[in-house]
Amino acid sequence: MANAPGWPGIEPRWTSSAKAGVGTALSALSRVWFTFSHGILNEVYYPRVDQACTRDCGLIVTDGIPGGYFSEEKRDTDSAVTTIEPGVPDFVLRNVSRDGRYVIEKRIISDPWRDVVLQQIRLLPGTQPEGERLRLFVLLSPHLVNGGAHNTAWLGEYKGQQMLLAEGDGTCLAMGCSAPFLARAAGFAGSSDGWQDLSQHGRLTWLNDRAADGNVALTGEIDVSGDAPIVLALGFGRYWAEAAFRARASIQRGFPKAETEYAAAWRAWQTPLAKLDEVADGSTSIYRISTAVMRAHDSPAFPGGIIASLSIPWGFNKGDDDLGGYHLVWPRDLGETAGGLLACGALGDARRVLAHLRAIQEPDGHWPQNVWLDGLAYWRGIQLDETAFPILLVEMAYRLAAIGDVDMPSYWEMVRNAAGFVVRNGPMTGQDRWEENAGFSPFTLAVEIPALLAAADFAEREGNAGIAEFLRDTADAWNDEIETWTYVTGTTLAGEAGVDGYYLRIAPLDGSRVTVRNRPPHDAEIAAADLVSPDALALVRFGLRDANDPRIRNTVAVIDRLLRVELPQGPGWHRYNGDGYGEHPDGSAFDGTGQGRAWPLLIGERAHYELAAGRPEEARRLLATMEACASPGGMLPEQVWDADDIPERELFRGAPSGSAMPLVWAHAEHVKLLRSLADGALFDMPPQSMQRYLKEQRRGRLRCWREDWRRDTLPHGLALRVELSQPGTVHWSADGWRTARDIDTADVGLGVNAAEIPTADLQPGEQLVFTWRRRDGAWRGENVTVAII
Repeated sequence: MANAPGWPGIEPRWTSSAKAGVGTALSALSRVWFTFSHGILNEVYYPRVDQACTRDCGLIVTDGIPGGYFSEEKRDTDSAVTTIEPGVPDFVLRNVSRDGRYVIEKRIISDPWRDVVLQQIRLLPGTQPEGERLRLFVLLSPHLVNGGAHNTAWLGEYKGQQMLLAEGDGTCLAMGCSAPFLARAAGFAGSSDGWQDLSQHGRLTWLNDRAADGNVALTGEIDVSGDAPIVLALGFGRYWAEAAFRARASIQRGFPKAETEYAAAWRAWQTPLAKLDEVADGSTSIYRISTAVMRAHDSPAFPGGIIASLSIPWGFNKGDDDLGGYHLVWPRDLGETAGGLLACGALGDARRVLAHLRAIQEPDGHWPQNVWLDGLAYWRGIQLDETAFPILLVEMAYRLAAIGDVDMPSYWEMVRNAAGFVVRNGPMTGQDRWEENAGFSPFTLAVEIPALLAAADFAEREGNAGIAEFLRDTADAWNDEIETWTYVTGTTLAGEAGVDGYYLRIAPLDGSRVTVRNRPPHDAEIAAADLVSPDALALVRFGLRDANDPRIRNTVAVIDRLLRVELPQGPGWHRYNGDGYGEHPDGSAFDGTGQGRAWPLLIGERAHYELAAGRPEEARRLLATMEACASPGGMLPEQVWDADDIPERELFRGAPSGSAMPLVWAHAEHVKLLRSLADGALFDMPPQSMQRYLKEQRRGRLRCWREDWRRDTLPHGLALRVELSQPGTVHWSADGWRTARDIDTADVGLGVNAAEIPTADLQPGEQLVFTWRRRDGAWRGENVTVAII
């Protein structure tokens, strides 16, 4: 074999995250997922939806003359994307060269019977110079198992059929073609690959058979002399012959049969779903795209393990060190997505999500920040909303009959363990929902509190009245103090906005300043009182505060003053002021710092707020704005560009930026908004918190004290509950130790040992003093003083 020169090739990079479409076959026999943008295949995932195995696969057209005509499909054509019908990710692409010399028609699916992605291709002539014969080449960039380095590419045959082959990290791919390859080559990217050869010579002249252990590329010239459409089959396997077998078998069976079965499975899944597309009232609803996006990110080998996105944000600027991209499971995103599945009536899919969450829960009851499909943690931050969301999901699934009484014993164990983790570690969170800062977060509180109420209902149902009472008391106590922790008044910002106060984005535990991530070190600190986020609207979304509560309305005024941006399609909102997660002002890629942009999912969240506030028409207008943020293929991005156009970077005001697309969470929010508009009420508002706090106006009867979360004051008329990690006896006095009493702790059943001190009769100005000893007789050796106010 002739080994290619130029080892190891240029440093590997992924590709554009702005996907025009994603797809997979709804078959357990097909374990491949495909993405595409700019008219060509991008990352293909195999055998799990969290393992990318290619960078891209596109076509090149030349006239075969050195220095002559050279046109690359992804750079030199305008691509239009449609599907054969709404909700069926069977994509039809028409890529028209800007010089008018050719058109490429392409259909993309995956084979329902095999681990193969199929492309049916036609090269059609345009306006060409007389006598010109165009030549067609396929260029494939393997990046096997989330890495572009250490891949090996070679040329081979399987049962007499020519193949382009590659191997990396124990996985192989094989590309076969229904038409003959007239020439083939393997090379190293950027030095001896087919692009370099064709751009110089117009045909393949560097006919190297092998490129080992580097960033590699494979190129084949396709015989376009026949009239039939050409089928390219990209197969995968554990070894090369397995991948080649699958590619060859798919070609032999034919594209039409595979497409018919592929589309039929998607049609069967979509048909029984709720007809929420009718809610759009004439807008170009992307409802069926949103449902398909949610479903396409699931994995048959790990059912219910829906990843955040089949993309890598700013992938063209990311290499092998960004191992996970967004093809990981975030429990928060998963909970939001399962809510979208319930909203559209995909109850079986929501059940699979719950089963997946149950299987990957940690022994102490929490879920890691994000995980691979098998549950192994990738990042290890603690975000308490991610532990609370699964509780709310169980409650919603039970209420909507996605799970039944027979399922509840195992789910009660999951719920109890999660609720225990929340009460032992909350209400403050190690990270907020944006995965950045610790402290009291309005969003996290808004999820934790109704989750504890939902868990209390399940505890009561299981005959655990003591746990139920403990959880409700905790929820009430935390709910009472939301404003104490997160609402500020009399600030400069409040004065500028003409309000008395507003909810903070985060109230840190260790001071009055917040270090904002993704900002340059010299510009990262900001006063907590100056940091605002739409997160506070979750207090309405989850039933803790009325939409017309003056404090909420004040906060909305500040949010709109600081975070609202005007897009061509309507208003958008940033995550918080000073956000650095986005492109730089010049449009260059986020590289650890940048400037955050408008998030379409926040438009959906604002629409939910408007609906709760009694303004359904405004909610409908925001629905149209959110949908207008989608790409031409209907993909909702994480962020849209909200500055002046920068055409050379493909950045246009109101259009997707270089962040993740599609973002499954955004599509789930879109579906939930459609359901909420159809119902005339917020679909995912927990009934427990709405009843208890909005209707009954319940107040707490106690406050909590933990050694890692101390308080030195107690409102008059309330009891104090001391929570210890071990059994013991609380020794306390209300008269400076002239007299003292003992209370044994009780095991609550949530990993907490609690003793309630009857302080309700103590008057303002009096003090409570206590200490405790363990069951082995060892004293804590410290007196704790709590003043009654």
